[in-house]
Amino acid sequence: MTTPLTLVVLAAGLGSRYGGLKQLDPLGPGGATLMDYSVYDAWRAGFTRAVFVIRPEIAAGFAELIGDRYLSRLQVTTAHQRLDALPGGIALPGGRTRPWGTTQAVLAAAPQLQGPFAVLNADDFYGRQSLRAVAEFLRRSPLDSHHHSVVGYRLGATASPAGGVNRALLEQAADGRLFRITELRELTRTADGNFVTGGGLSPRSVSADALVSMNLWGFTPAILPVLARAFEEFLATGPGERDESYLPDAVQVSVARGQATVEVLPTPDRWCGVTYPEDRPWVGAALWSLVEQGLYPESLWP
Repeated sequence: MTTPLTLVVLAAGLGSRYGGLKQLDPLGPGGATLMDYSVYDAWRAGFTRAVFVIRPEIAAGFAELIGDRYLSRLQVTTAHQRLDALPGGIALPGGRTRPWGTTQAVLAAAPQLQGPFAVLNADDFYGRQSLRAVAEFLRRSPLDSHHHSVVGYRLGATASPAGGVNRALLEQAADGRLFRITELRELTRTADGNFVTGGGLSPRSVSADALVSMNLWGFTPAILPVLARAFEEFLATGPGERDESYLPDAVQVSVARGQATVEVLPTPDRWCGVTYPEDRPWVGAALWSLVEQGLYPESLWP
């Protein structure tokens, strides 16, 4: 019997102001959001469950907004990312209002993750081949395996024409497995088609063909205690008000310690997302083009 695949959608940011959030912008045909495309691609790749990680104070609004949109094809549940959900009796620091980050977001969904699962952001378009690659990886992974996966996009396929972007460079060992994740800031395209970093650091040239992560992961349940430990260690450092525990950092620590290995899954897909308001026209045009090519129906969720 095939183990069901679960999609974990990191959507805790849906709560500020519904009308103006980029993950809810009706950018595609028929008013489709970027999240609609990700859920649709996961469904046709064979995922049967979706867990949306949200903040508890937006639960009612989220239910009203999403409604039964996905229920005809997927089992849909929510998990609440709470500021006070801290391990070992740790008290919530006074004045903390910022979420604890994507590591805690995944841990919030842990009670609903008995099988293999993918993780992605609610406000990104990842592409059908990317979700299919993760699904195929998870189907061949034993539940107790400490071997996980991350989708690698060509840097040039993730750029914004409106300005610089931050990307996580995937550096691979000789066997192709992930060796290190390096955060690169303010990447802008140069005249030769490649990229250079900014952000006040010494400039670094990066090839347009370099693989970067857009936070699309494939995990077995064996990653959960590893992430729990990483989050506890983060809290032990006494983080400031704006500090967060990011999923790539937690995975990097587990790789460095030999607790996990990560297979990089290269994808030919082009990532889409709204980094700047000026991105909306080209992202919308890209989604329309995919429909015109017959890769997506005009109405994703009839």
